[in-house]
Amino acid sequence: MRGFATGRLGIDFFIGEDIVKTLKLAVVAFALLGGVAHADVIKVGVVGPFSGPFALQGKSFKAGIDAYMAVNGNTVGDDTVEIVYRDIPAADPAQSRALAQELIVKEGVQYLAGFYFTPDALAATALLEQGNVPMVVMNAATSAIVTKSPYVIRTSFTQYQVSSPIAQVAFNAGAKKVITVVSDYGPGIDAESAFKVAFEAAGGKTVESVRMPMSTNDYAPIMQRIKDSGAEGVFAFLPSGPTTLGFVKAFNENGLKDAGIKFFAPGDLTQESDLPALGDAAVGMQTTFHYAISHDSDANRKFVEAAGKAIGNPAEVNFPAVGAFDGMHVIYKMIEATGGEQDAAKAVDAIKGLSWESPRGPVAIDPESRHITQNIYLREVAKAEDGTYYNKEIQTFEKQGDPGLAYVK
Repeated sequence: MRGFATGRLGIDFFIGEDIVKTLKLAVVAFALLGGVAHADVIKVGVVGPFSGPFALQGKSFKAGIDAYMAVNGNTVGDDTVEIVYRDIPAADPAQSRALAQELIVKEGVQYLAGFYFTPDALAATALLEQGNVPMVVMNAATSAIVTKSPYVIRTSFTQYQVSSPIAQVAFNAGAKKVITVVSDYGPGIDAESAFKVAFEAAGGKTVESVRMPMSTNDYAPIMQRIKDSGAEGVFAFLPSGPTTLGFVKAFNENGLKDAGIKFFAPGDLTQESDLPALGDAAVGMQTTFHYAISHDSDANRKFVEAAGKAIGNPAEVNFPAVGAFDGMHVIYKMIEATGGEQDAAKAVDAIKGLSWESPRGPVAIDPESRHITQNIYLREVAKAEDGTYYNKEIQTFEKQGDPGLAYVK
């Protein structure tokens, strides 16, 4: 198939002539309808890892979406909401862009959502303005994503948002010298920067910074490097899934905990689905995060019940589920504000400043950045009387925005 590259509205990807014709016909139809399109069925395209090593996170996306629709129905006004899923097992920007393009052009979705990995979310942002489609980021955690298009809204978190508070916690815990260890990609670099800025502002010293390839699965050399650094504590970030489970197990099994080296991290590293495998070795580990399944509120109990039914195993409900649940709330509000018409600018304007009670606590969409403002919690892994493990919230950092936006170039 022959094709060409186009730079219109910042889009510089390769597209075929048949897709170009489809886009042109869509634009003509759009103009004939007076600039807006209306559908009795409103499609939401969700891109995420529904197979492969990160499939649990994709299942959590779906559980959160299903839970929201179970509680609130599948209609907004006279329109029916339909979810169209696309699978991307691991970070793959080219595939993410292709899937998003397919959803917009062939499936006719009015909203894009999901996006577990930052590179996948960034790749799709170039399509939004020409496609007249808002995108709701339900997980990807690099600050820069919301700056790439005025049609991006985030209902998850950023690494700056969750990693900055743990720096003060580390300093107060007596760790004055810390080594940072992160996965070498956008969120990892953000997490490293966030921690170092806050930790050094508190008076601490970063003795070494280690960035690991995302493909790393042997952590023994990293553990030896931590021991050799002379650090009193380690700050770590890896994308949640098999990588985080492997890293925390290696930390415990290589004697770092017994050596008195303190462990600090955002909540990805003690996600609830991993706690049974970590067992007693995880008890006492502290992380900062925007959500814990144990959060004490009626809204959260209803959410956990609905999401547990949707996923089939309540123990598998994970933090991407709450990002998806709240993402659907935002999408429903956009559909309501536009009366079902396809008008991305109007939809996004309608939710700027929107506030509501989430399962995670009070949240709001910042009208300037379109990023979520929320509480961040210091959590400690605890063991319940029935032998199960959970993240117990022990401190609240209220109404946290995204400090990382100040560093986006």
